[in-house]
Amino acid sequence: MLRYSLNISTLLREYPFAERFEQAKHLGFDHIEFLWPNDEDPLELAKRGRAAQTQAVLINFYAGNLQNNDRGLLNSLDRWDEFCAQVPICMGLAQALGCNKMHALAGRWHTDEPRETQLARLRDRYGWLCHRAKAEGITVLIEPLCQQWNGDYIFKTTRDTLAFIDSVGADNLGLQYDVFNAQRAEGDVIATIRALSSRMAHIQIADSPDRHEPGTGELNFGNILQAIEVSGYAGFVGLEYWASGTGMGSTAQSLAWLNALT
Repeated sequence: MLRYSLNISTLLREYPFAERFEQAKHLGFDHIEFLWPNDEDPLELAKRGRAAQTQAVLINFYAGNLQNNDRGLLNSLDRWDEFCAQVPICMGLAQALGCNKMHALAGRWHTDEPRETQLARLRDRYGWLCHRAKAEGITVLIEPLCQQWNGDYIFKTTRDTLAFIDSVGADNLGLQYDVFNAQRAEGDVIATIRALSSRMAHIQIADSPDRHEPGTGELNFGNILQAIEVSGYAGFVGLEYWASGTGMGSTAQSLAWLNALT
């Protein structure tokens, strides 16, 4: 049986962030995940998460200002120190919430610098991050992102991302597979799950093309979820979508598809 985690960054937005741990628990979710919340106090979030008895299965490292089109700082020429200063804070919150997987957004290509130079820099920086994370029992993840929503992000396809992961050579660097981004960037979702589920450290879902809940777009989630289940994938399936409704209760309403399965 598949296990689901609720992304409290994209869902439960009708509540202040610190209240979302408790609200996730009220909806029946013991496991949650989230993007790095720039404006929140990590100590307060750790307190709230423990009080709600929720466990985080995935947290993003600090990635700059996503609302201002940042997509990570690992390829940055002038903000690497900014990222490094946040690493112990991010990993400290992960430990407090029982989380052993963290996603590190890579950043965008620099048009005026050779790509091989940038890939070499990224290999060094992901290697450094994995070394730090391994000491804390944390696996670092990389997720391919689609061009349509994320511009010239460095990692776009599953196989190119896996090739990079292999080139780093860290045994705690893994693939985060997002069904929405995969559908927009490359398609072949079920075939990819069948072929590469053993390489997937975490899976997230949302319908395409609008990133709302399953059943609002073009994907057949009955078939996709069945493919995940029979593939032998043993991790969590993260619900990282935007509820199609608005206002109080919109997250609960968006879960009708899941309630129908259970």
